[in-house]
Amino acid sequence: MNNIYSFLNNVWKDFLEENKQNKAFIPFILLLVTLPISMALNNVLLGVFFVSSLLYIRKSKITLSLIYLFPIVLFTWMSISCFWSIDLKRTLSALPKEISLLLIPIAFMLLPAFTKEQKNKILKYYSYAMLVYVLFFLIRALIRFLITKETSVFFYHGPDNDTDSGLVPRLLNAIHVSVYVAIAFFYFFIKEQKTKWEQVVSILMFVFVILLASKNIILVFVLLILIQVFFYTKIANRLRLRNLTLLLLVLGGILSFSKIKERFLIEFTSNTEKSLSHNITVNNEVGVNNISIYEAWNNESFTHNDFFPGTSFRVYQLRMFTEFLEEDNIFWKGFGLNASLNKLLEKEKQYNLYPGYGTFNFHNQYVQNFAELGVIGFLLLLLILYLNTKKAFSTKDFMHIAFAVLMISLFLTESFLWRQRGVLFFMLLYGLFNAESTSKLEKKLK
Repeated sequence: MNNIYSFLNNVWKDFLEENKQNKAFIPFILLLVTLPISMALNNVLLGVFFVSSLLYIRKSKITLSLIYLFPIVLFTWMSISCFWSIDLKRTLSALPKEISLLLIPIAFMLLPAFTKEQKNKILKYYSYAMLVYVLFFLIRALIRFLITKETSVFFYHGPDNDTDSGLVPRLLNAIHVSVYVAIAFFYFFIKEQKTKWEQVVSILMFVFVILLASKNIILVFVLLILIQVFFYTKIANRLRLRNLTLLLLVLGGILSFSKIKERFLIEFTSNTEKSLSHNITVNNEVGVNNISIYEAWNNESFTHNDFFPGTSFRVYQLRMFTEFLEEDNIFWKGFGLNASLNKLLEKEKQYNLYPGYGTFNFHNQYVQNFAELGVIGFLLLLLILYLNTKKAFSTKDFMHIAFAVLMISLFLTESFLWRQRGVLFFMLLYGLFNAESTSKLEKKLK
């Protein structure tokens, strides 16, 4: 107990010392590490972080940079979409959730840039906080396993996809949590000299991401590990062959793990015109017809027995978007922020989908932006990702590279920025990694 108290006391003293140099240091860390806890708490801490930046409004120069301005322009375009939104109520209710696109860039323009040491400390404390969450969810799953004897409590959202039956609560979204943990994993993994403790933590976080079983994240996650090992380590040249062999063996073992294998199998056996999906049952349900990618794109109608695996459903949503482009005048302006629900519900009835499918958003950030904010909203998103990725590779900061690549891939399967935690997480790390960004068009004003 004394050791824990001493550790926490030293951490708090460190916080106070760093906060003297930058008054936003503590608010920023608290906001970042409490992301999975409560949206109400997130809102309060976002306000505290923004107010802390206002303390510098007369003390330092305001940095105007494209990398900060584009998110502000995107939020402004979201707000303007109220004038043409086909569902004004939903647009107005969604705007407060996107406020991070406005407040966080302004805060970073007002604040003195975090030093390299401060940035490393922020990532350190964030990563250890994610470790605490990982341990909590694993212990929670173990207790539930001892009670229920259900191994599915160690995976994704659990056997029934209810609000609280899996490794993480459904409200948190397993895919989102896997991204939070993946970033923390790389903090420990990229260290050249790891302690045994850090090696254990790296393995634990790796396993946790795999257990959450997001196919897209797993593939990109493993790819980033390979890139880091082969191109960003001092011993890469000597160990490439051995490391490649070991990692491939690990990956093979992962894919053979029944629960995860099932999730991959459903997708990849549904990708051809003559799909094997009809021979696969989901959760042992009799009579369920698994829709292939080909069927999702081409079928003129469906039945209530049709089940859409993740990839097939996203293909169906992409198909709906192309139909909206043909049927509605949305190319330039879109339907309005978060205003596409009624249109998707109409398509649900038109194609006779099982009730409920029409309530899902596009599950693709690029399509979501285009459908609801038009080509302008789509291009703004691409510019934000381009500037972020360009900075990441120009600085050769692998943590930044991992963040940039994960976001680009995540946006292919999730409307991440349409979730309050998602946009907050993205903007906090976007601001942190790009805090020293410069541009030819950058100006400094008093």
